[in-house]
Amino acid sequence: MKAIVLLSGGQDSTTCLYWAKNNFKEVFAVGFDYGQMHIKELEQAKKIAKNRNVIYKIFDIKGILYPSSPTEHSDHNQKSNINHELPASFTAGRNLLFLTIASSYGANLGINDIVTGVCQTDYSGYPDCRRNTIDAMQLTLSLGIGINDIRIHTPLMYLNKAETWKMAKELNCLDIIIKDTLTDYNGNETMNEWGMGVNDNPATELRVKGFYEAKKNNWI
Repeated sequence: MKAIVLLSGGQDSTTCLYWAKNNFKEVFAVGFDYGQMHIKELEQAKKIAKNRNVIYKIFDIKGILYPSSPTEHSDHNQKSNINHELPASFTAGRNLLFLTIASSYGANLGINDIVTGVCQTDYSGYPDCRRNTIDAMQLTLSLGIGINDIRIHTPLMYLNKAETWKMAKELNCLDIIIKDTLTDYNGNETMNEWGMGVNDNPATELRVKGFYEAKKNNWI
């Protein structure tokens, strides 16, 4: 069996890459340059994919998701200009677009299985990270692309960040997560015991909190 992983170069998608390598015979990966504030994460994704002998394709879709954070705002602690109940880091339709492109790409490769790191436990309220959204997309893509059932795998869906760190340990990729992944919204590459970044933005705060919870539980 073959699968495509949505690989951004961050903690969650990299954990999913290793999960896919354990569950599928052949794995491909895709990333997206959508005009985000930096592409350092994608550079890390290239390195991670190469180290795992995974073919990695980056789609240039700049302009489609603009203007929305993280393509627009430097202060990610603001509220979204689309929905004031969501953080500024929310980009409307981002995961829906990514899944559509990945599924179309996969159809041409004879791949029905898509793996993504979305999670509704620590997801800041993002509507496109919820299980019901993913289920709806799975059905829509299966009907719209017209091939056998498309399966969207979400290994992290019901895990909190501490449990994601635990999974990385179980998948023997903990060192890769710490040394090679970049989650920091601002692209800061300062190295810490929990990995690269500065604890001044929501993504890094979540990563750091999960790391120390996992350590406290003796999971890592």
